[in-house]
Amino acid sequence: MTQDKTLERTLTESIRVVTEKEATAAANGSRFSYVVTEEDVDMTVKWILKKRMGFSSRLLTNMKRGGIVTRNGVEVRLFADVLAGDLIEAVLPEERSNFIPEDIPIEAVYEDDDMLIINKQPWVVVHPTMGHPTGTITNGLMKRMDDMGRHFKVRFVNRLDRDTSGLLIVAKNSHCQDTLSKHMKSDDVEKRYYAVVHGVIAEDSGTINLPIDRAHPDDIRRCVIETGYPSITHFNVVERFDAGFTMVELRLETGRTHQIRVHMSHMGHPLVGDSLYGQEEPELIERQALHSYYLKFRHPVTEEEKEVKAGLPEDIKALIEKLRAM
Repeated sequence: MTQDKTLERTLTESIRVVTEKEATAAANGSRFSYVVTEEDVDMTVKWILKKRMGFSSRLLTNMKRGGIVTRNGVEVRLFADVLAGDLIEAVLPEERSNFIPEDIPIEAVYEDDDMLIINKQPWVVVHPTMGHPTGTITNGLMKRMDDMGRHFKVRFVNRLDRDTSGLLIVAKNSHCQDTLSKHMKSDDVEKRYYAVVHGVIAEDSGTINLPIDRAHPDDIRRCVIETGYPSITHFNVVERFDAGFTMVELRLETGRTHQIRVHMSHMGHPLVGDSLYGQEEPELIERQALHSYYLKFRHPVTEEEKEVKAGLPEDIKALIEKLRAM
C-alpha cells in the first residue's frame, strides 16, 4: 500500500520544489512543521494542517494568497496524501499592519517568533479607535517593528482598558491568534490581577459568580444583571489596610468587559480611583488601581507551559505606601 501511494504521487500530482525566490518571499512569514505518524496514514495534507497543526479553515483559505505548504521540501496540494515520516511544513505569508509608527514605550517581557507579551503602561489605549486614532500601543508596536526591521500584523489576544496596566498578548500570525483565543475561551489561560479596593474584605478568599452585561445598549458601563453573560471572578486578600482598604489578587475564569471593576463595585468594594464604577481619587492615584500581573498558558505552537509576570507599577506601589501610612 505504501509503495502504491509513493508511485501514485509521481503519476497524479503536479508537484515542484519550492524555488529560492519563493522561499525568500516567505522568509519573513511564520513557519510551522509536523512529522506524520503511523496514526495519520491515509489522511491528507489538509487534514494534517487542520487536525494536527490546528490551522483554521479561514487560515487555510488565506494561505492561497501567498503561503507555501510543502511535504518533504516539495510544494504540495492540500488534498495530497501523507505517509508516516513525511515532514509537512507550512509557511504563512508575511502580513503588515498599516498604522502610523510612534515613539511610545513598549516593554517586552516575553517574545519569540510567534508571539509577544508586553507590560502595558497605564493611560495608553491599546488599539486605534475613532476617539484615539494615534498614541496607542499599536502605534508604539509599529515603531518597534521598524526599529527591529521585522514586521507582522498586530493581533491582540487580550485587551486591557486604557487605565489598566499589565500583561498584553500580541500574536504575530493568525494561527497563533486563533489558537490562543480558543485557549482563552476554554479557560486554558490563567489570568491574575492585583487591585486595591475600598473597604476591608472580611473573607480571606472567595468567588463572585454573577452575570454581567450592559443595562442599556448605549451605555459604556456594565452591571450585574440577571440576563447577562456568565461571569466568574475568584479573589484572595493580599493585604488589609487600617484606613479601610484592601489589596486583592483576582483570577478571572471568564473575561467579560470591565469584569473585575463591575464585580468588585457590585460587592461594595469599588476599585480605588475607578471613575466609572466608583470615584476619581487623584490624591491617592490618577487611575483605577488595577494591574494584570500574571499569565499562565500553553504556547500555541510548542504546547510548552509558560508563565509570565509583570511587577507592580510605580503608581500602585506609591498608593500602597500611602495607605500603609494612613
